[in-house]
Amino acid sequence: MKKTSTRLADGRELIYYDLRDDTVRDAVDRRPLERTVTTSEVRRDPLLGDSVAIASHRQGRIYHPPADECPLCPSQGERLSEIPDSSYDAVVFENRFPSLAGDSGRCEVVCFTSDHNASFADLTEEQARLVLDAWTDRTSELSHLPSVEQVFCFENRGAEIGVTLGHPHGQIYAYPFTTPRTALMLRSLATHKEATGGENLFDAVLERELADERVVLETEHWVAFVPYAAHWPYEVHLYPKRRVPDLLGLDEDARTEFPQVYLELLRRFDRIFGESESPTPYIAAWHQAPFGQLEEFEGVNRDDFALHLELFTIRRTSGKLKFLAGSESGMGVFINDIRPEAAAQRLREVASS
Repeated sequence: MKKTSTRLADGRELIYYDLRDDTVRDAVDRRPLERTVTTSEVRRDPLLGDSVAIASHRQGRIYHPPADECPLCPSQGERLSEIPDSSYDAVVFENRFPSLAGDSGRCEVVCFTSDHNASFADLTEEQARLVLDAWTDRTSELSHLPSVEQVFCFENRGAEIGVTLGHPHGQIYAYPFTTPRTALMLRSLATHKEATGGENLFDAVLERELADERVVLETEHWVAFVPYAAHWPYEVHLYPKRRVPDLLGLDEDARTEFPQVYLELLRRFDRIFGESESPTPYIAAWHQAPFGQLEEFEGVNRDDFALHLELFTIRRTSGKLKFLAGSESGMGVFINDIRPEAAAQRLREVASS
């Protein structure tokens, strides 16, 4: 992998990740852009104890442009985009309309391929490995920013999810706090560790899932399963078998095997509801340990956390979506329409090989 860092016309950082070491990236952003001004701030809810990002400037972001005006495609002639070069393998740049900025963190866009009509599932294993390396590199770099406490790499895919740009891409949020979802896991870790005299909850969960009927895919270094208490109709958690706190902790064997496993999972997701309803809308979310202090979670350290990816779709059956209505949105209590065991069986049935 070759990494080349440059700047866009308005001062935002852009980084090319190339498969070939001899690739030269010297294209200049020729757009007449003014320096980006954001109004992002983080406010804490005193009753719930969580944080909300207020980012009113995002109302002006690009919304469903036609394919020939896609800002994530490479620049061609006088059609100038966010990527100055005429081609790329993978690229990361600071979001022009970030939810978090400055002292409130940072938001980046990750373009998986220059092919506008592709998806992550269409990547080769070499391309998917390059994206994994980019995620890992950005996690490392962002973790050193003084305003950043947690790094979240994710992909939203499909208009049903709310995606406004059709080009295959994901995002990275670098939060100035530990997110509520992660805090819940850390509290559960601390409680379980104290109650069992030191047992790791992630290890216990993984051991139980490996012995149960909800395993979807298992290899030497990875296991994918539908969790016992799945929130979503089709939800898969992907874990490395060796517990590590973040992407930086993966060894070379796990990194080499990841593209094969993840691409297979994504291709199975596209087969759940049949060809007429493919591609399947989904969210893919990496959960990593925070880089900040964990004193409030007594007895827990970063190495107790287990890196994992959660992949789920909001489609519950053919032609129907799972809406977060009264119980889910109002009280945070999910109601799943499909038994996790049935979801796992379906995902085993639609193997792409």
